[in-house]
Amino acid sequence: MYPETGALRRQLYPKHMAFFRAGVEHQERCMMAANRVGKTYGVGGYETVLHLTGRYPDWWEGRRFDHPIEAWAAGDTGETTRDIVQSVLFGKIDDLGTGLIPADDIVGEPSRRAGITGAIDTAAIRHRSGGTSLIGFKSYDQGRKKFQGTAKHVVWLDEEPPADVYQEALMRLMTTSGLMLCTFTPLEGMTDIAAQFIAAIGV
Repeated sequence: MYPETGALRRQLYPKHMAFFRAGVEHQERCMMAANRVGKTYGVGGYETVLHLTGRYPDWWEGRRFDHPIEAWAAGDTGETTRDIVQSVLFGKIDDLGTGLIPADDIVGEPSRRAGITGAIDTAAIRHRSGGTSLIGFKSYDQGRKKFQGTAKHVVWLDEEPPADVYQEALMRLMTTSGLMLCTFTPLEGMTDIAAQFIAAIGV
């Protein structure tokens, strides 16, 4: 993805490249943009997979982890998390490895989330260091308390979260100096989360 030449060459995606580079200095990042511009697949999903596998391209100028990580990925509901976020990372549930994570890097069989057909709860991903990363799936409709727990290195929130969910997820990154990745279209207008990121760039 994002080669030197061709239709997907990096030169055509300056905003995406700037987002990746910003991870070196900024813990919290947001790609806030219109629909169908590659936020989920080409930004949130792509960067999350790089950190899970440790397989960074030579051109990568963003943050790197040289060890296995623990990550969360979340969306609005269990169903949309399955249909969008999980699908981007893993592909079809009956054909794992057809998403951004190569089949050879999926260790064993992912555990399933109760109550939602075809939804993954947790999966182990092979990291190039020789260890194993873990990714768990959450959804905002589970409420803030479901985002309590152990420390994480990466949290990817696809679609805008409620403020209390965002703050709880952010707490999971404190001890690891981890990364918060947000990808969403501000459909609810000037919410607290949208305003926070807009204010950060001085608009």
